[in-house]
Amino acid sequence: MTPPQLPFEARVADFLSRHGWAGATIMPLAGDASFRRYFRVTEGARRAILMDAPPPHEDPKPFLSVGGWLSERGFAAPCIHGAEPEAGLVLLEDFGDDRMREAVDAAPAEELTHYAAAVDLLAELAKHPAGPFSPYDRAALHRETALLTEWYCPAVGLDVDLAGYDAAWSAVFAHGLTDTPVTVLRDYHAENLMLVGPERRLGLLDFQDAVAGHPAYDLVSLLQDARRDVEPAVEQAMLARYQAATGAGEDFMAAYHVLGAQRNAKIIGIFTRLWKRDGKPRYPALCPRVWTYLERDLAQPVLAPVAAWFDANIPRAMRGDPRALAR
Repeated sequence: MTPPQLPFEARVADFLSRHGWAGATIMPLAGDASFRRYFRVTEGARRAILMDAPPPHEDPKPFLSVGGWLSERGFAAPCIHGAEPEAGLVLLEDFGDDRMREAVDAAPAEELTHYAAAVDLLAELAKHPAGPFSPYDRAALHRETALLTEWYCPAVGLDVDLAGYDAAWSAVFAHGLTDTPVTVLRDYHAENLMLVGPERRLGLLDFQDAVAGHPAYDLVSLLQDARRDVEPAVEQAMLARYQAATGAGEDFMAAYHVLGAQRNAKIIGIFTRLWKRDGKPRYPALCPRVWTYLERDLAQPVLAPVAAWFDANIPRAMRGDPRALAR
């Protein structure tokens, strides 16, 4: 393996040479909210994607593990051309540039068709027992909802009832747990779904944080998308489609809204942290959309204890872009 002290360019050249891509050129691609970086690799007519997941900040082993699990069951995770996890380098199949996000934005008339395909994939995924992944249990749900009070509330100058916040969530989380968990990809949304090949099959990305949990969670990721507006009519049509495919009933819908509120509270906290701690100023501007989804979920009777806490602690005028509201 290439010594880690070598410059990045030399390490990558050695890595590519060892895996049959000597002399290939690399071009940087857009990154994400993590320390991972991505590059397009070309060598003659061949193309691949290089993931740089530098330790100790990142570990590509979960990506490789989850991707293998998905591929074994017929889901389109990228094929691996070469991997040296200890060095944080993975060479994987290039799914191209055709993301569901841009496809929907370019052809709004096809929005329901694309979302239907994404919902159908989740219905198929729900047929499989969960993989050997960490449980998305009560402790994990609490840990994530705490991100809102740890980061958003201080950023906007709010001193809130922390014990009451925890108790309110404790009163509803039973609805978001299940005795028959499935694999939850966690970031299943339009910017992580690729349209691959002539048949435009859905290719999966950004699944390294997969857990074993309730199938409603990934529907929330898709239909309450933090990065693009999903209209209520689209959300309702796709929920009905999923219910028809799986037989999910009222208990499922209660889980959907509880996990929707949980995820949206978490995301508001994460987006604030990305700004405050990590110096990424574009994320706070996404928070108003997420607040809209959160308030839609809080209006459901199952979330009455949580809604009461928000009404008592975070005035509606303080629910928005934390950068604009900062005190």
